[in-house]
Amino acid sequence: MSEKNGTSILKSLLAAWSWLFLILILGFFEIYARVETGSTFLFHLYSIQSIAVAASQILLLALGLTLVIVAGHIDLSIAFSTGFAAVAMALVVRFIGADAGWLAVIIGLVVGLLAAVIVGLINGWLVAFINVPSFIGTLGTYGIARGAALIIAGGATVSIRSEEARSIGNGIVLGVPIPVLVAAVLAVICHYLLSYTKFGVHTYALGANRASVERAGVNVEKQLVALFVLSAITAGIGGLIYTMRFSAGAANAGEPILLYAVAAVFIGGASLTGGQGTVTGTVIGAFIIAVIQFGLVFSGLPPYWQFVAVGLVIIVAVVVDQSRDRLTGARS
Repeated sequence: MSEKNGTSILKSLLAAWSWLFLILILGFFEIYARVETGSTFLFHLYSIQSIAVAASQILLLALGLTLVIVAGHIDLSIAFSTGFAAVAMALVVRFIGADAGWLAVIIGLVVGLLAAVIVGLINGWLVAFINVPSFIGTLGTYGIARGAALIIAGGATVSIRSEEARSIGNGIVLGVPIPVLVAAVLAVICHYLLSYTKFGVHTYALGANRASVERAGVNVEKQLVALFVLSAITAGIGGLIYTMRFSAGAANAGEPILLYAVAAVFIGGASLTGGQGTVTGTVIGAFIIAVIQFGLVFSGLPPYWQFVAVGLVIIVAVVVDQSRDRLTGARS
């Protein structure tokens, strides 16, 4: 085998490593389950639903973030876009009252989503027009959104009584939980935007070479604002689902998932420097983390081991990304 062919094979393996890793961990936990307990890990409806719901929680924060990272930026405020939307919806539903039924839920959903959009607009304005680095700008709005959510919630979780909201957050359609269906629809929309539209082409180009995009006449400022608003919207929808699932809005609703959302994007093949990444890869990354979470619980290990495992996978993802870049540079 020539060196050129060997390099091509290695590059292909690096590109598909997330798929291979998902298959590997599924196989590992399935073998463990059959050997240790005589049962199955994956081939059970409860296991499939649990993994899918956990992956959907991560995806709702990671989908819009994928587009932002492909464009060469980062959005650290997604966790508290989630919390801000969750608290806003809960307060509206509580204020209107359970007697209003679906009307209270619909108004709560609209207000909660608008709350998230405000965060996205602020992020986009800071990055696009004030030229604040996205890491710093979204770190600032991270704190603002968190503080605002805690202030309007009075520093406490806002509980609600709404059977209509619970029927969405905990409902199942044809064996598929509604939160999973919502995440799947959003994933398809984001995939279409990134892969089949001019918006997606401009997003990739912006991450690869902003100067060339500006020379091509693309309104970069408008593109950046749209990306950060989209990131806030998907994260906000995660907050709305949280409120409907648990009948409560919490300012820290998305905080435990922030690390997992960022990890899912990079595990799925996005580059630290921008210009690379796919929604499909992010979906695989979310499922890898969800399988690790459920698998460790299934194995009886304490929950905090999840952070160790996910941290290790993030390091592997970064090493793979750097190796892929080096191979590409070598071939060039």
